[in-house]
Order: sequence, then structure tokens, then C-alpha cells
Amino acid sequence: MASETIARALATTCLAGPLEVDAIVDRWNRALGKRWKWFRPLARRVAAEFAGDLRPRTAVLARFIRSDAGFQRAAWKHDLKVAELLLAAAPVMRPVLAAQAWELPPLRTPGELAHWLDLDIRQLEWFADLRSLESKSPLGPQRHYHYRPLAKRFGQVRLIESPKPRLKQIQRRILAGILDHIPPHPAAHGFCHGRSIQTFAQPHVGNRVVLRIDLQDFFPTIRRAWVQALFRAVGYPEAVADLLAGLCTNVAPADAWKAVASELQRPQWVPACRLYAQPHLPQGAPTSPALANLCAFRLDCRLAGLAQAASASYTRYADDLAFSGQCDFERVARRFAIHVCAIAMEESFSVQHRKTRRMQQGARQHLAGLVINERLNVRRSDFDRLKAILTNCLRCGPQTQNRDNHTDFRAHLQGRLSFIEQVNPTKGRRLRTLFNQIQW
Repeated sequence: MASETIARALATTCLAGPLEVDAIVDRWNRALGKRWKWFRPLARRVAAEFAGDLRPRTAVLARFIRSDAGFQRAAWKHDLKVAELLLAAAPVMRPVLAAQAWELPPLRTPGELAHWLDLDIRQLEWFADLRSLESKSPLGPQRHYHYRPLAKRFGQVRLIESPKPRLKQIQRRILAGILDHIPPHPAAHGFCHGRSIQTFAQPHVGNRVVLRIDLQDFFPTIRRAWVQALFRAVGYPEAVADLLAGLCTNVAPADAWKAVASELQRPQWVPACRLYAQPHLPQGAPTSPALANLCAFRLDCRLAGLAQAASASYTRYADDLAFSGQCDFERVARRFAIHVCAIAMEESFSVQHRKTRRMQQGARQHLAGLVINERLNVRRSDFDRLKAILTNCLRCGPQTQNRDNHTDFRAHLQGRLSFIEQVNPTKGRRLRTLFNQIQW
């Protein structure tokens, strides 16, 4: 029998119980109908390779067995046949040690997942789209997403992928029922409950040097395999984790780039088209921010350790990395940036080098639109611009200042005003006085 078939049968049998040497040997004995001498050495290598809380995928284990030299010699020397295929045991939740205390819904089979999402199995498979049919479907109701490409500075492009209402409802269910119960790294401040750009910037206030590094194409860099591994780590069986990852990732069709293909040169949009043609986190889905934070957990751990070794503080807001420190960090800041880039590349992220900034205390230090030299403050240009708009609204009427045609200009100004009040209450009160005098 072909070695591929035997390796697959051994992998399936191996996962029918605990990954312990004696248990693996006993199950293989039943599967092949004979206790071969090469069972125990191979079982030891399997147990050593896949030791840990997270059980391997069947395909990964089969690939490991097939590539093992001992198995290859046995398959070439003997006519191996499957006597009894032991199917995997009834799936159970197998969370890693850190995840055992998290209150997650016990979804052990695709049927339980479909029931939890108020779907039937066929609907679940259609929305999960594990075969990436979205990228091959023509424009119309068969697609799950709306696409809007945006041209950025320096000739780069970004694709906003907005799920349609039914899929968005499913993703919000996953966000509220699963992802909100998984804590992100303490250094992550973007899209986290109780955290904001203020908590992101506060640890860096008053430091001698601030280093800001930007990750490039943050959301599309995170692949479906990362999301699958995350769901398996928190305990979900392989089949359930694959479906959950399919519901939260997407493959963009090539025609999504038509709107910018005529405006930009081919070398500018073709690489982005290839990037988004791989299963990735869609920017625009409710689940993407939380998943991005969780998938970047290892990156945050490594960068936090690096910062601690350099006597620096580290925080991250989505794709913005911020480091700061006093004299000790100031002496190594240049070399430190190189180490940060190396770690990001090792974790499969890429760095936007042209956006890297090293800001000394004598110049304006700013993060996420906030000035952090001595205390958190808004930029003077932002304050002056809003003050001028409010003054002109008071003198000439608000309709003369709505140059961007906002649907609710009053709510737009009130939002900008509330942000300044939150960061700097003193300046906010001065602007609020002007706002209250405007005749709407």
C-alpha cells in the first residue's frame, strides 16, 4: 500500500487518544494488525516532536511520519496494510494551559458551531468559504464582502473589505462570544476595552527619546493559518477551528482593484493584489481588530522583553509600535530599532521604514496625534484649526464651514471637540464656550 496512505492512517490513529508512546504503539498495533519493531522508536519521535498542549493537525502529523527515515525504510521493506483504522476519538475542548480558565463556549463539532451561530451546516460551510470561492465569484449576491480600494501616500494602496449584513452578524457573534473573552497582551492598546490612544501614549510622556515604528500591511499580513492556530490553542478541535477561521478571513477577488488600477502604475497595485489574494484578515470585519491583537501576542511578548532589556517602555496601537526611555535607552536607540525590525521580520511582519521616527526631547514628540513631551496634549495645529472653524461658524454661520459636506456637521464638530476635552480639559472648555454660542 502507498506510504502516503499508511502515514495518513497512522496519523489518524495516533490522534485517537493521548500522545503517549505506549498508547501510540498499542493503537498502531491494532491499526496494522502487527506489532512492528519500528513502532516504538517512531512513537518516541512523534511524542517528542509534538509534545505540548496543542495537538498537531492530522495533515502535519502525517507529513512528519511520512518523512521519517525509519518509517520510509519500513514502508520500502514490508508490504504494510491497514487492518483497522481507528478514527479519532470524539472531539473535546483541549485548551492550552493558559486558556483553561477562559469562559469560552464549548463548540466540539461543526454541528454545534452551526447551532451556536443559528445556521445549518450548508450555510456554515458557505459563509466559512474554506475553498476561497469568494475570489472566483462574479460581482453579485454570491459574494460575502463589499470592496473599496484606497490609494495611500507613497503609491501604496489599501483594500477595505466590508462584510455584508449576514456575515457581519455572524462575525459579531464570534467577537462577543469568543474573542472578547481572550485577553490580549498588556502592551496592546488598539481596539481593546478600557484602552485608547491615551493609554497607548501615556507610558511615553516625559522620556528623553521616543522611537516610533510602523508595521506595513498589518491586517492582510495575518494569514488564515495563524487564525486557525489561535482557535485551536484556545481549545477548539481542528474542524471547528478551521470553520471559525474561515468565517473571519477572506480572499479578495482580482476585480476589487479596478477602481485604482487606472490611477496607479502597475508596480504599485499588483503587489497589493497578490497580498490580498491570500487568505487574510479583512480590514473592515468586526473580528479583525481583536484577532490581529491576539495573533500579534508573540510579537508583543518579544518586543516587551527587548524593551525591558533596554530599560525602555513598549506599547502598540494596531500597527504603531512605540518605545521610549531615558539616558540608557537614548544611547542604544539606533541599534535598538534594528533589533525591533529583525524581530518583526522573524514574526512574518514587515516594517514601513520610511515612517520610523526617533524623536528627541528637544523636538516635538508625538504618538497617534498626541503630543507627549511633558504631558498628554493635542497638537497645536489641531486646536487652532478647530478654533478657527468654530469662530467662523459663530461669525458667518455653520453652513459656510462645512466644506467636506458632512451629513451632520454639528455632530462632527462635537466629536472633535469632545476629543480635545478628553485630552486637555482646559483647552476644551475654551472651545466649548465658542461651540455653545453658535446658532444652529
